[in-house]
Amino acid sequence: MATDVVMPQMGESLAEGTVTKWLKQVGDKIERDEPLFEISTDKVDSVIPAPAGGYLTAIKVEAGTTVDINTVVAVIDAAPAAAKSAAPVAAPSSLPRDTSPLGLDVTELVVPSSIRPAAKPAPASTHATTGNGPARPPTAVGTALVHPVSGRVLTSPLVKAMARVESVDLGAVSGTGAGGRVTRGDVARYLEARKSGAVSGVAGGRSAPAGGGFGLPAPSPSWLAQVMPGDRVEPMSKMREIIANHMVFSKHTSPHVYTVFEFDLTRIAAIRAKEKAAFEQVAGIKLTFMPFILRATVHALRKNPVLNASVRGSEVIYHASSNVGIAVDLNPGLIVPVVKKAEEKSFLGLARGLADLADRARKKQLAPDDVQGGTFTITNPGGFGSLFGCPVINQPQVAILDVGGIVKRPVVVTDDDGDKIAIRSICLISVAYDHRVVDGASADHFMNDLRDYLEGWNEPLV
Repeated sequence: MATDVVMPQMGESLAEGTVTKWLKQVGDKIERDEPLFEISTDKVDSVIPAPAGGYLTAIKVEAGTTVDINTVVAVIDAAPAAAKSAAPVAAPSSLPRDTSPLGLDVTELVVPSSIRPAAKPAPASTHATTGNGPARPPTAVGTALVHPVSGRVLTSPLVKAMARVESVDLGAVSGTGAGGRVTRGDVARYLEARKSGAVSGVAGGRSAPAGGGFGLPAPSPSWLAQVMPGDRVEPMSKMREIIANHMVFSKHTSPHVYTVFEFDLTRIAAIRAKEKAAFEQVAGIKLTFMPFILRATVHALRKNPVLNASVRGSEVIYHASSNVGIAVDLNPGLIVPVVKKAEEKSFLGLARGLADLADRARKKQLAPDDVQGGTFTITNPGGFGSLFGCPVINQPQVAILDVGGIVKRPVVVTDDDGDKIAIRSICLISVAYDHRVVDGASADHFMNDLRDYLEGWNEPLV
């Protein structure tokens, strides 16, 4: 009996995923729950186990292809079958990927007619009236899937960001994804139709930006990188694309301002050196500097809630909980799992939470919920030798902390005997903040509170 292997839905808001790597080949014997293939989504990379035991008799979607959820990507049969040498073919519902929906000109994408869904008959009227404002332009195919309570169009975060940048009303875009969800291909087709004049109008009455996105001109050939003999050219990975899109969107959205403080972590370094062996024996994990940084950050956020906030349109959301994302290096790429409700956790709880998230991130075992809901982010390039950095804010948050390397340096210290030179463990820590919401004084108050807590550490570890 054959079992279809489908692209799973790794979160309520996700409508598609990319097969990044097949771990088995056609003809291989597979045990149930054995790792079968790797996928990448807007939120997380994951290893997908086999839903049944048997033999892999067909791979229908090749690595690097993006398809809708519930698309059949492979077939497992209880009995072996002759390997079919035909090249994998993407399912008909798969649409060409728009390689950078936020940074490139998606209006230049052309979807071949051979894979376009058949158009439904156009409505009699050229504009549909909603009763809540100006008429919307007609949709090309079907209708978007709308939440029955909130009335919002259901789609992925990247599609929403793409629509926001290109001034597209998602309610006017017909969804061809699972259950009527709007995909990137749907928005690309809508933009193509808008460019040709088949539809008109933009969200919020703004003009549609032309060219390369964000109102910038499309790249001319002279701007493009030239390929020289010996150069290697390969497509961006799905993770690299997502990182690129988020970073470009963040720099376009938020006016970034930075402030850098010098921290004397001699006391923390001494506590860690003294306690790390006993801590590892009790907790079962290594004692690093990051739990100290995280604990102090939560304290500073509670005193300065303006940095524990997010922007939604013209509204600022001040979060009740501190859900702190920690950037994890995946070599290559990075991901930001989130420690939820960090203010409720002890030092030991934070240390264990950090170790668990980092371990599962590197094993590609994170769930979508592990990377959602962050209210503030910490990145730690100091472990690689960086003195300090100027990081990009993780939208829609308003601040991100950068922790530099801890280095022993001679500094001037003052005690009862006056000034003297001493060797201290010094760390440069910077914070990038969104100047739409956070003023310089607020950022400096936050950094002072963070420094006071770390330099005056007085808290048990277990």
